[in-house]
Amino acid sequence: MENLYDKRKVYEKSQLLENQIKENPIEMFRDWFLEAEENPAVSESNAMAVSTVEADGCPRTRMVLLKAYNWEGFVFYTNYNSKKGKALEKNNKACLHFFWPSLERQIIIKAELEKVPENLSDGYFHSRPKGSQLGAVVSPQSSVIPNREFLENKLKDLEKEYENKEIPRPEDWGGYLAKPYEIEFWQGRPNRLHDRIIYELQEDFDWKISRLAPYFFPLFYQKQRKPMVAAVFLYFLV
Repeated sequence: MENLYDKRKVYEKSQLLENQIKENPIEMFRDWFLEAEENPAVSESNAMAVSTVEADGCPRTRMVLLKAYNWEGFVFYTNYNSKKGKALEKNNKACLHFFWPSLERQIIIKAELEKVPENLSDGYFHSRPKGSQLGAVVSPQSSVIPNREFLENKLKDLEKEYENKEIPRPEDWGGYLAKPYEIEFWQGRPNRLHDRIIYELQEDFDWKISRLAPYFFPLFYQKQRKPMVAAVFLYFLV
């Protein structure tokens, strides 16, 4: 097994102090997101991981693209019959995660999700490139298919069918609004003493702001990479 104990970097690009914190986490998100958008080292600032809980109790995480955000929350689009869509039917809570390594930042969002109105899904669907629209129609997302040719042949047929026609949005395709009730902002700092600021939504709809201690565990190992005798505790950051 490859030894990765020494594979780490030093975080020292920025800090997150109390005088930098906004009263509302959406304002804080906006500021960080704009910085990520303007940073040439960030290739997709709106890429985020979405984790849902499946029927067997195990979380499943996948990358999706954030398509809008406002004071209510965060919007993305998908197939409602996909694994994430089926999971959200049974449990509408999910965790959204943004990670921008070049900025040494991440944002963790716990939210309750609901479908956006159909007119919003229609509007976004028809704003997409035609190839993306056709792809949404072609793919029975998360279903087992016989081979790659199944998709390619279906795409060719639909390209002919809708050559000079508007493509209707599939009924099982649309958006979700993730309404946050907890948002954590994480800024990497030296010596693993990272800054963690968490916003928690209260019953009166105000946000409670707290600082969390960074979590890390002491790592003891032999420099010679010999088998360990004592218990091993790993440093790790989330």
